[in-house]
Amino acid sequence: MNAAKATTKTLTAQRPEDERLPVGRSFTYGLQHVLTMYGGIIAVPLIVGNAAGVSQDEIALLIASCLFVGGAATILQSYGVKFFGSQLPLVQGVSFAGVATMTAILSGGGGIQTVFGSVLVASVIGLVIAPFFAKVIRFFPPVVTGVIITTIGLTLMPVAANWAMGGNAQAENYGSLPNIGLAALTLALVLLLSKLGNAAISRLSILLAIVAGTVIAALLGMADFSNVGNGAIFAVPQPFAFGWPVFDVAAIISMTIVVLVTMTETTADILAVGEIARTKVDSRRIADGLRADMLSSALAPVFNSFTQTAFAQNVGLVAITGVKSRFVVTAGGAIMLVLGLLPILGRVVAAVPTPVLGGAGIVLFGTVAASGIRTLSKVDYKDNMNMVIVAVSLAFGMIPVVKPEFYDQFPTWFGIIFHSGISSAAIMAVLLNLLFNQLKAGNSEKQSSLVASPPRMVRVEELHALEEGDYYEGGKLIAADGTEIPVVTAQQYQVVKEKLDRGEVTCHEDIRRICEEEVSDEPGSGVRPAGQDT
Repeated sequence: MNAAKATTKTLTAQRPEDERLPVGRSFTYGLQHVLTMYGGIIAVPLIVGNAAGVSQDEIALLIASCLFVGGAATILQSYGVKFFGSQLPLVQGVSFAGVATMTAILSGGGGIQTVFGSVLVASVIGLVIAPFFAKVIRFFPPVVTGVIITTIGLTLMPVAANWAMGGNAQAENYGSLPNIGLAALTLALVLLLSKLGNAAISRLSILLAIVAGTVIAALLGMADFSNVGNGAIFAVPQPFAFGWPVFDVAAIISMTIVVLVTMTETTADILAVGEIARTKVDSRRIADGLRADMLSSALAPVFNSFTQTAFAQNVGLVAITGVKSRFVVTAGGAIMLVLGLLPILGRVVAAVPTPVLGGAGIVLFGTVAASGIRTLSKVDYKDNMNMVIVAVSLAFGMIPVVKPEFYDQFPTWFGIIFHSGISSAAIMAVLLNLLFNQLKAGNSEKQSSLVASPPRMVRVEELHALEEGDYYEGGKLIAADGTEIPVVTAQQYQVVKEKLDRGEVTCHEDIRRICEEEVSDEPGSGVRPAGQDT
């Protein structure tokens, strides 16, 4: 009976992401996900709320609403129902891609109700086109996905650096040595906890380092928990708390462009986490993920929130911890729901010093980039233009990161799309892959992105020692009969030849022994004994 149950469990849990962990561990790892993305999810309501000129209480309402909606969206995406949800360990939250557009709508005279109206309609449009958008999966081979995953990690590094410096560029202590020192201490704790040799502690290294960093910050007077008790303990997000949405055509068009960008980013994140989890991702799965993304975004304005997207920083957490279970992320979504209903818990999490998050972020975001590099290492660069595809796409993706104002003079719609390094790299990688790998017309037989290597040649005298059938394999020269031919230096050759002439050498082992004696006579000479691998 037990064997039958074990067999059934094996058959029903074939995908790595379907692993079920104990409830306690699931919620602990889930909390780690929430802490990782908390700073990002509260940043958007803070920025938009201030731009809209609403009160502090209303900003608090926006934050609680974003946590509530993000939790529900995360559960839908990770747990999934028919046609909705990729069933991958993806955390959903408010997209930062729409901040510029939303603030532009507000500065143009529209109120926050106009923002909600544009998000609602644009998300419904995204929901309709999601199945067609997902068909692009065949245009995402490893050379494209590797570029995208690497770019995700690289574009997030400025976020980690900003957190490490304090998070608020207007603050007096922004970039101070105490802030950066706290971030460095947190980073050191992550590395130390990962080195302890305990798998459970290693997987929880991010969470434990954040907790320890926060405790140390509190002892040093760098953490402020004084506002935790201020405000309501329990609050249910009220639908249309800011009034009914207003629908403006121009705002809707601008927000539709943002939705297309978020769909591109979510597609990239689905592909990235699929690669990290070593699980199959096809067009149907992408379509289900995008539908969950867009349904959450369409319902978000009802509960006073904004467009939803997968959080790239949490992809890094999956990579570094190795915890691929989607149910862990579902548990994280449940925690976010509770935080949205219990503002007091949200205020506790908000008290975690930003530099602490910055120290953890360096590891997380760097791991994403490393995962992309690992994917790129599997790409074939021989007799093709894949090197050009990688080089140009990565450079294109880095432009808005190293020079954020690069697209300031471009049309607004263009700037919205390409201001995201992830979108820029994804678009360029797909287009170049189409140009060089899909459209074969004009390609040469042995095209290459690199300058041709010099012609190879061998000196005639070097061939005298070789016999018919000799071959080179695995760094060793092998004779036709399968025996290894010792490879010696010029100095060793002279010594061996002299002894060979005197009849002191009768086999290959004698040659190896003589060469080893030569090396031992010259300590530190760096000479490798004949036949010994480097």
